[in-house]
Amino acid sequence: MQKFIAEDSFWELFPDASLGIIVVRGMKGADDVQPEDAAEIAKILHDANERANVYLTSNTISENEPVKVWRAAYQKFKTKKGARCSIENLLKRVLKGNPVGSITPSVDLYNAISLKYALPVGGEDIDAFVGDLRLGLTEGGDAFSPLGEDEDDPTLPGELCYRDEAGAVCRCFNWRDGQRTALKDDSENAFLIVESVDAARRADLEAALDEFAGLMERYLGAEVVVRTVVDREHPETVIVR
Repeated sequence: MQKFIAEDSFWELFPDASLGIIVVRGMKGADDVQPEDAAEIAKILHDANERANVYLTSNTISENEPVKVWRAAYQKFKTKKGARCSIENLLKRVLKGNPVGSITPSVDLYNAISLKYALPVGGEDIDAFVGDLRLGLTEGGDAFSPLGEDEDDPTLPGELCYRDEAGAVCRCFNWRDGQRTALKDDSENAFLIVESVDAARRADLEAALDEFAGLMERYLGAEVVVRTVVDREHPETVIVR
């Protein structure tokens, strides 16, 4: 049995946070998605890029409300220089007229949900996890090979990260994924997460979670085996039985 556990050190920083968890099994590989479905996924991503403009009330990225919330959150733990929340990176592209493009069907769907709801969304290949997945402050030195890089870049003391028994899975909360657990074109089983640190957005998180699960079923033929929200009163969930 494997669990996802949000540790006490996380709740001490973000007592009002909600983490929406979906576990899916049997996802279609990129090559198995029918051309008409791939075209629909591309349209969903395009529409989400357009929708994201409603959150961009200022031409200064840091003055937009979803970015303000996460800039403040990132002040509460140790980060790599220049690390920013994933939703800020996506919204910044929209603001600059450089829409988020296609990567692979599963990633395109989670980016679409992230843009539509202005919430950080991530996904990992659950078969690559070693032991339980945890979110909390680390003592540092957790092994991490960033996507697109050749050298290991271990975690910092006091950094908030997702990690398992083999090392870090995602650095600086939701800033950067690692090569080891990243979703690939042929990934079949995924751990998906929608994150909010703002209690006022719990309903948005629930809506995003429901839509995300439906898209994974409809377009990738995945079976949703877990759909839950982790919060301070319910800080863990089983992800593999």
